Amino acid sequence: MSTISFAPTFEIRPARTGPAPAGQLRLTRRGRLVVFMGAVLVVFALAFVIMGGSSASTDAGGSPTATERIVVAPGQTLWDIASAHSDGDVRATVDAIEKLNALDGAMLYAGQELYIPVD
Repeated sequence: MSTISFAPTFEIRPARTGPAPAGQLRLTRRGRLVVFMGAVLVVFALAFVIMGGSSASTDAGGSPTATERIVVAPGQTLWDIASAHSDGDVRATVDAIEKLNALDGAMLYAGQELYIPVD
C-alpha cells in the first residue's frame, strides 16, 4: 500500500499599508453593492424623467359627446345600428361607435349595451 502526503505551502505576503496603485480600484462586497444600487437608481431616475414627459392629459378641455344607450337585438349588426343612427356617412358612424365603446371589431352580441353618438 502506498501513502500520499500533501504538504501545503503558503505564500505569506505583507499587507498593503499604502494607497492602491494608480488606475486600480478595489471594492469590497459592500462597495460593489453600493455601486450597483447607485446604477439602478440612476436607471430608474432616467426612466421616470423620460416617461414623465409623455402624459396623456392636455391643458385643453374636451367637450363630452352626447350619447344614447342601446341594447343590441339578436341578428343586429354594427352597420345596421350605424345606418339607423346616421344622417350622413355610415362608415364614420361605425368608426365612432367602435371608438366610443372600445370595440376591437364589428362583432356584436345580443344583449350587449352600446353607446351611440347622437348628432
